[in-house]
Amino acid sequence: MKLRRCISIFAIALVGCVLGNGPNAFGQAEVADGFQSLFNGTDLSGWVIPEGDGGHWKVVDGVIDYDAMSEASGDKNLKTEQEFTDFILKIDWRLKQTTGLMDIPVVLSDGTYLTDRSGNKITIKRPNADSGVYLRGDSRAQLNIWCWPIGSGEVYGHRNNPKTPPEIRAALTPRLNADKPVGQWNRFEIILVDDRVTVMLNDQLVLENAQLPGLPEKGPIVLQHHGGMRDGEYSPASSLIQFKNIWIKPLD
Repeated sequence: MKLRRCISIFAIALVGCVLGNGPNAFGQAEVADGFQSLFNGTDLSGWVIPEGDGGHWKVVDGVIDYDAMSEASGDKNLKTEQEFTDFILKIDWRLKQTTGLMDIPVVLSDGTYLTDRSGNKITIKRPNADSGVYLRGDSRAQLNIWCWPIGSGEVYGHRNNPKTPPEIRAALTPRLNADKPVGQWNRFEIILVDDRVTVMLNDQLVLENAQLPGLPEKGPIVLQHHGGMRDGEYSPASSLIQFKNIWIKPLD
């Protein structure tokens, strides 16, 4: 009986490793729930690497690693070969380090900015790094990953646009900052139905059924390049980031 139990434990651990998640990760639950893996933990099969990238999007120790240094002349983002409509997406991410100080504005709960008496944005210098996840390949529907006090998961492309209706801007502003400190792993759980997105970050609800105007009906999942070298140093909002445990469950 002891031998049989040991074999069973080994088999469960092996399944987790084959799925690119390791023996103690989330793979068993995702498979049982009908999810499919978008990252095998070994290479970038199933992903479109930017032409001329130069090896900057790569797999290191079982995770997708990026150094914000893609040599591609055009689009520097990494995207899935597959396109999706409605889905639940689970993705773990961590910012490896910040890349300098940035003048960061104070975002209010309605998606607008705190200003002084003259109407100028009030900013505070803070360390920053920046990446994100594009939904259906739409840069306007990017869930930000960064160090702003408002927290990750906000949709800058619409929230920052003063032409966006106020109720939509407010809905695309995180309810709370659920980020873990730089260097630690975070988990997005993203539910997209039609043009409405709900986002949980580290089990905290940050966006609820928020509208994404003009969202394409179908498109890839995109991991964002941002920043890079400027005058021999990283710009203060560069995407020094890693991703792992990427699972998707189509809902259509």
